[in-house]
This record gives sequence, C-alpha cells and structure tokens, in this order.
Amino acid sequence: MVEQQTVTVVEGFVPVIDLSSRDNAAGRTTIAEAINRACASSGFFTIVGHGVPAELIERMCATNREFFALPDTVKKRVAHRPGVSGFRRLGGSTAHSLDLKTPPDLCEVFSAHVTGDLPDKERDRLGDYWASWKLANVWPTVPADFESTWHEYMAAMTELAGDLMRLFALALDLEEHFFDRIFDNHVSSVAVNYYFPQHHSPLPGQLRRGEHTDWGSLTILYQDTDIGGLQVRHGSGEWQDVPTIPGGFIVNIGDLMALWTAGRWVSTMHRVINPELGNTSSRLSIPFFYLPDHDAAIDPIGSFAGGDPDTFGITTAGQWISRKMQKTFAEDPADYPSAD
Repeated sequence: MVEQQTVTVVEGFVPVIDLSSRDNAAGRTTIAEAINRACASSGFFTIVGHGVPAELIERMCATNREFFALPDTVKKRVAHRPGVSGFRRLGGSTAHSLDLKTPPDLCEVFSAHVTGDLPDKERDRLGDYWASWKLANVWPTVPADFESTWHEYMAAMTELAGDLMRLFALALDLEEHFFDRIFDNHVSSVAVNYYFPQHHSPLPGQLRRGEHTDWGSLTILYQDTDIGGLQVRHGSGEWQDVPTIPGGFIVNIGDLMALWTAGRWVSTMHRVINPELGNTSSRLSIPFFYLPDHDAAIDPIGSFAGGDPDTFGITTAGQWISRKMQKTFAEDPADYPSAD
C-alpha cells in the first residue's frame, strides 16, 4: 500500500515509523494505522521524524555520562533513599515484577519524576500508598547543567508522548483527544540506565536488565550507542534483537495500554542481555515512562469496554504501577508499604 510506505520506513517485528507527516490529517491517519499494526503484534516500534532536537538528546547523553563517571562517593550524595529519588548503584531486579527470582540487574540508575519538585504536601496527595512519583527529586551540582538538561528533556518527552497518545486514540477509533484528560496530572518519570563495563562474569540468571514488561501506558527509549543488547520476546518465545536507529526512539506500550484495550494491544516482555565475555563496553539508555493520573481507572475503554481483565482486585493505574515497583525493589521492603 503506497500510503503505508510513506510512514513505515522499515517493516518487521519492530517497524520503523516516520512521524514527520503527523502535522496533517492524512498523515496522522496513516501513522495511526501503522501504530495499530505494531501495537497489536509486537507492542514495539521505532520512531524517526519525531522533532526532538538532536542537540538536546546529545546533551542529555553527555551530561549523564559525565555524572556516571564520577566517583561513587560523589554519586552517593544524591543517592535514592526513603522520600527521595536519585542515584541507585544497582537498579533493582526488574524480573521480580513478574515474580521471577533473579540477582540484581547490572546497571546504575538515576531517576527523577515530573512530580518530584512539587511541594511535599502536593506529592503526598498522589495516592494513599508508596509510589515513586511521591518522592522528591534530588539533583547533583555536578555536572552544572544536569538539572536544567533533565527538565528540558522531560518537557520534550512529555510533549512527544502526549502526541503519541493522540495518535494511539486515532489508531483505536477513539476521539483524538480521548486520553488528554487521563494525563492532565500525569506522574511520569525519566530514568537513565548506565550499563557499566563488565569485568567479571555475571551471576547465574543475572542480566543488565531482567525480562519484564513495562507497567504504564507507553515508554519512549533512547539508546546512545549501537552496542545493542535490547531484546523483545516474540510470540513464539524467541528473543529478537532491537536495532538502534541513529536519532530514533524506541516506543513500546506498557501494561496499562494492554488493559485499556482488553489485550488487543500487547505489553511485550523485553530484556537487556549482557555483552560477550571480554567486551567491556558501556551502554546508556534513557527511558521516559509516560504514566497517567495516579487515580486513572484501568478498565477497558471505548469499544473494548465490558472486558474483564485479571487485575488482582486493583482498580487504578497508580495501584497497578506501585505494586510492580514494590516487587522490583523488594530488597528494601520497609520502604515499600503495600498498595493493596
């Protein structure tokens, strides 16, 4: 189909979709059709023509590489701790979110939230349970442009994610602005994963990031090298590599989109594998997790209403995501009182 070829640059399990024609109605319709095909098959696609300035992306990567190169004693000044979101020496065990028991993932992480600079009282109202978006951001003073770059990047990702959700609505035959109200007070976050050089063999079952699904609505991921390592699990059970497209973002849907569509769109398992033994390269990835209002319902929407997904008695997006977070970081159980 000719129209499809104008937006789908590369076909495949993880297609590459060009967003540059999304400023007109015909282009948005064609892009939405391509997104629908991707989300119903792999749940993953790569976007180009997204409009995020290359300079901002490069600066975000550079300032974070500079931060992670600092001595541990300096990074620990902005360490994650009760009430505060910041640096983690080991980024939890993502496979734990699926009740799989694995050693900690082999990466350092710095994370911050769009809500993290709000006054304490405002954050406290974002759910009557533990959740990372209730934590205060803590910012390092070195590099000097760290905080400002993060704020600029979060703003750019929020704008892009909002437009992607409008394309999602079109893809699902909903009114284009259907999701806007659900994200009026979104609780999104950015995490930078630094996959440090591996000088020793990992423990059995230990990966850079264990297999997991993402928990929110969508994730926008940037990778700063072509080293690779990200894999997506095909329906056949086979793990497939996701190539890095220069200047592109990898987009995948999370559990909430699967719940809202009663499983028509798939939240797919993915992981980051270790490099071959002796390969001591490092890797940086920057996921933006677009999370709706904490009290958004997780019932199926639109024409999918009436489905009965198994949500373990959980009724809101915040409760769902908090439950997954508690499992991921279960090595600190005192810091994560139950959301149930």
